[in-house]
Amino acid sequence: MKTWRKGEEFDLVIPDKWKNVTIETILRKHWEAPKKLVHSMRMSGDIKVNGQMITWTEPLSPGDVVQIHLFKKTSYDVPPTYGEIDVLYEDDHLIVVNKPAGIDTHPNSPDDEDTLANYVAFHYQAKGESCRVMHIHRLDRDTSGAIIFAKHPLSKAILDRLLTERKIKRTYLSLAHGRLKKKKGTISEPIGRDRHHNSRRRVSLNGQNAVTHYRVVEYRGTTTLVEVELDTGRTHQIRVHMSHIGHPLVGDRLYGGKPLLKRQALHAARITFPHPLTEEPVECEAKCTDDIGL
Repeated sequence: MKTWRKGEEFDLVIPDKWKNVTIETILRKHWEAPKKLVHSMRMSGDIKVNGQMITWTEPLSPGDVVQIHLFKKTSYDVPPTYGEIDVLYEDDHLIVVNKPAGIDTHPNSPDDEDTLANYVAFHYQAKGESCRVMHIHRLDRDTSGAIIFAKHPLSKAILDRLLTERKIKRTYLSLAHGRLKKKKGTISEPIGRDRHHNSRRRVSLNGQNAVTHYRVVEYRGTTTLVEVELDTGRTHQIRVHMSHIGHPLVGDRLYGGKPLLKRQALHAARITFPHPLTEEPVECEAKCTDDIGL
């Protein structure tokens, strides 16, 4: 699929496999964009074909160029703050960043200005891009690794859907206490809030569905290096599940881990997903930048 950016427009050449498609079917069937966003684009006249406004039900032909006004200038929703970021992948539609431990993914109050989102906003500003900073998922403050941010509403809507459909695959590395007997397994236990501790979560019959897959990478004395993949993305999911099976993460004092490290030993090492607009596969490897040994 041929695509390119021209100023504030995204140009898409209709491929052979999309014979007789319409603007309507591209947005609603191929990209499954939300109705509210599609309505807004229609009302704003955001889409042309070969430079002309046409009805959204008119069949298109291979080679036609669909021009979408995607890259509208907008103010940053978080104040830009200077901070070094490790960019794993970036194009006009999204950016994947390797989050260091010790910072939040996004501000939790108007006074927070030293989060990853603030640093990403500064990165946009330095490149001359004016767009909102829209995270697709989050990592705990003391968890490091890959995070996706969308650059415009259509990209965000599609990435949100891909996350819900489990097409964004996230692989973590963690160091757990003890030696896991099973080389691989699945933990399927619902997770809810801990009524006795505001910041904790726990396995609860009334909680949200949560599924964690794990595989032993290697044994390290009295600890185990584990590779983990998630089907769901509940708050503290890996930490809660590993603690629940009797193997809390090293350094995770909140869930029973011993303070052998300065933080919990958890790192989002790899993320893979289809590109929201082109559908090309994107795969990012994130190196652990501190000394916790992952």
